[in-house]
This record gives sequence, C-alpha cells and structure tokens, in this order.
Amino acid sequence: MPRPLPIHLTTTLRCIPNHALFSDYIEPLSPTISTHDVLSSLSPSLIATNPDFDLYRRVRASGPSALTPADLNPDINTPIGKPNNPGWKLDKWKFLPLLDEALLLKPDAKWYVFMEADTYILWDNLLVWLKRFDPREAVYLGNQMQIVDAIFAHGGSGFILSKPAVVRAVEHRKRSSDGWERAVGEHWAGDCMLGILLEDVGIELTWAWPMMQIAPPGEMDYFSLGYERRPWCYPAVSFHHLDEGGIKQLHTMERERKEKGKNKGPLLYRDVFLDLMRPELRDIRTDWDNLVEGEAVPVSSFAACRGVCSREALCLQYAYNETASECRTSKVLALGQARPGVGLSAGWMTERIDAMAESLGECGEINWI
Repeated sequence: MPRPLPIHLTTTLRCIPNHALFSDYIEPLSPTISTHDVLSSLSPSLIATNPDFDLYRRVRASGPSALTPADLNPDINTPIGKPNNPGWKLDKWKFLPLLDEALLLKPDAKWYVFMEADTYILWDNLLVWLKRFDPREAVYLGNQMQIVDAIFAHGGSGFILSKPAVVRAVEHRKRSSDGWERAVGEHWAGDCMLGILLEDVGIELTWAWPMMQIAPPGEMDYFSLGYERRPWCYPAVSFHHLDEGGIKQLHTMERERKEKGKNKGPLLYRDVFLDLMRPELRDIRTDWDNLVEGEAVPVSSFAACRGVCSREALCLQYAYNETASECRTSKVLALGQARPGVGLSAGWMTERIDAMAESLGECGEINWI
C-alpha cells in the first residue's frame, strides 16, 4: 500500500462520499473501507504467465509478507519510467480495467475523477471547473503528455472523464479485450494506452495544464509561460509527487483559508505561491537542493555564488556545491527539497522574486480552461 494513502482518508477524501480505492491487492484500511483489486478482471492467462505479474501473484497468494527488498527498489526515473521497479511495471496494467471497475461501482455518476495516492485534488476548484463542461458529452480532461504521436492525460496529475467517455471506452475495449491486453503488454505507459483507447473512439484530450500539475507546489514554476499560459491566475486543481507531509500541508492551507474567509473565489496558483512557497524562500538554505540545472561556474564560496547570480539580470536563484566548489544559477524559480549530506546550499534573490510576483498582479480576472 503506498504510504500516502491513509492520509487521504482524513484529508482529500474526508468529505467525498462517493469514492473507491483501487489497488493491486484487496486490503482493509478500516472497519468500513477496503481497497478493490483493479487487476482481477484481466484474463487469467495474462496474470498467470506475464512476468509483470510476478509481484501480483506472490502478494495475492501470501499477502504483503511476500514482498522482498528488491520489490521495493525505488529505481531511477528514466524516459521510459522505472523499468527495474516491479510495482511500476505492474502499474501500467491498471488504467484500462480502472474504467470498467469505476463504471461498475458507480454507474450513475456524471463524472469520474481518477487520482494517484501521491496526488492532491483541490475539490472546491475542481467542482467549479466541471460546471463549465457538459457531462452529457464525452469529455476527457488531464495534464497533457505526448509519447511519439499519442497525446494523453498524465496519470499522476489526475484525470477526469465524463460518463459518456467512460462508457464508450469500456464498450470499445470489450470488443477486443485480448488485443488491448497485448497492446498494453508491448507499451510501457498505461496512461498513454488509455489515451490511445479514448482516441480510438473519437474522444480527444482537453489539455488541462496548468490547472493540473505533474509536480508538488515546491517544484513548479509559477512565473513562466508554458503552452502560452502562465499558472499565476489559474485555479489550482491538482499536484503530484506528494508525500504525507505535502498532502497535510495543502489540506491545512485550504482549511485555514476557509477559516479566515479567504475562499470567496477559486484558490489560484498565486495564492499557493504566496501562502506555501514564498515563506520558504530565504537568502540561504544549507543541505538543500533548489533544482538549479544551469552551467557550473567555479567559485570559492556561497557568497561568491550569490555574486554570480546578482550579476545576471534575470537570475532568480542559485546553488553552491561546496564539494566541487561550483555555482549554478537559474532564471526559473523552484523551492526544491532538503538534501542532507551532499554539500549543497541554496539561495534565492528574494527582492527580484517579490518584484516579479508584484508585477503579475492580484488576478482581477481568473483564467480557466
């Protein structure tokens, strides 16, 4: 069971009555809540013979005690995912049967919202956003990704389907379930295969970036343009790659804004930046990686690294590697995360950052997709 999952029961899902928890293993989480095995409807021959299901077969037979240290290998994320992580290889198989299971459990739903255990959904914003669409039409919303010529919604960012979209996809897959299983087996990304299935029935993705994000709040760029859009004045709908602490932090921010009467309109990325990210930006943070990837410049100290950044008119942050005596700078802002023991220190040009935030304004007009 992914570690962030239990925290959702008291935060993200606490006020959502119609939800189901899908996994590769049936496991009780409380006296009234249990996970559903989303893979059990796949063909028995596939489950019995495909090496991707080795982990699934062992755990289904012997429970979580069958897990080994090798099964928990975090692996390095590559352009084709995590090929040496058994759980990751199994993960791609969930996406297509997920639609069948969701439709079976809640056949009268207008919308189906799918999120991972390390994803956070801002439900108030999502519900307001969905009112802008017609649930009687086939709608597919998500953070756009591309593999070769396939456009699809990134699974980790969350994705949303209207009932007609789910029904059309489920019926189409049933016509050749063996063929779709072969296709998934030959691919490495299950969310991409879902996009291909939906494209096969004429349902195009509505590109949802920046409202749905692939990163946590501390790793996204609030200032820059992407796909000709700047996140600043868009409502925040989802964040990804969150641990339990990150989920709690977002939940606390939403709750405190309501208590202070600040929830008169959608919570924007501007609000997330000012409430969560800006207070964490300092002149220096030791043992910290602020995700700077610029060209390394030899320097003798952290102060010298700051000097390099200050002489670059558009530099917003910098990182000093004490071990290598190197400085890297960036025009793109990110908070990053603690990295003890690697000799990294991070700094930000807070006056420039505040000037940038002020120049973007207070969002008198909200941007929607």
